[in-house]
Amino acid sequence: MALPKDDALPAHPPQAQEEAALTEDLALAMLKNRDLTEEEVEEISRNSALMKLRKVRLAVAAHPRTARRTALRLIRELYTFDLVQFSLMPAVAADLKRIAEEQLISRLASVTLGERLSLARRSSSLVVAALLFDKDVPVWQTALENPRLTEAAIVKALPRPQAGAALVEAICHHTKWSVRHEIRIALLRNPHTPLGPAREFARRLPPPLLRDVLHTSRLPEKTKDLLRRELENRK
Repeated sequence: MALPKDDALPAHPPQAQEEAALTEDLALAMLKNRDLTEEEVEEISRNSALMKLRKVRLAVAAHPRTARRTALRLIRELYTFDLVQFSLMPAVAADLKRIAEEQLISRLASVTLGERLSLARRSSSLVVAALLFDKDVPVWQTALENPRLTEAAIVKALPRPQAGAALVEAICHHTKWSVRHEIRIALLRNPHTPLGPAREFARRLPPPLLRDVLHTSRLPEKTKDLLRRELENRK
């Protein structure tokens, strides 16, 4: 039986032809459409050639119609700074952002100093708050200047054992953070707060509140006794 002529055979299987026809630019243009169906997004995610491309992986993970199982798998595969970008995208669901942030935090011990400095400048509040405990001073100093860092994150960080004396003192003298009411209360409960800032913060609190703060404070007993005496003199 005669063999078929070469030109009668398809050069590639149909699926391979479809994948080859879908370029990176075309896929990214499609993924900008928020109304793309879950099936259409899933079809792109099954294109093995496209999913090797960072921009396409990120766009698929961030698309609102991406199946959750697919999004979770892709989040684990994203590069570190793609995770940063993903966690800051306004349209990404809050729970997926949190998972991306937790992924970033889990990688902090394995990334370089330069990368941690960049993360301290660019990351979301949750990641930046974790960088306040970095062993390298320039990292947590940079984190303190990140505009996404919140007062609530610092208040939550100060009671933790990892909040060392150098960080606490830096917050005591920081032009932005040292004037925040809740941060001052947290500093008055921290054992590393120096006497000078502690006295200044205490003087600006109403006496009933200061009594409550000192009751649960971990300041040295000598410092607390001095603040109590000053409180009595204010009466």
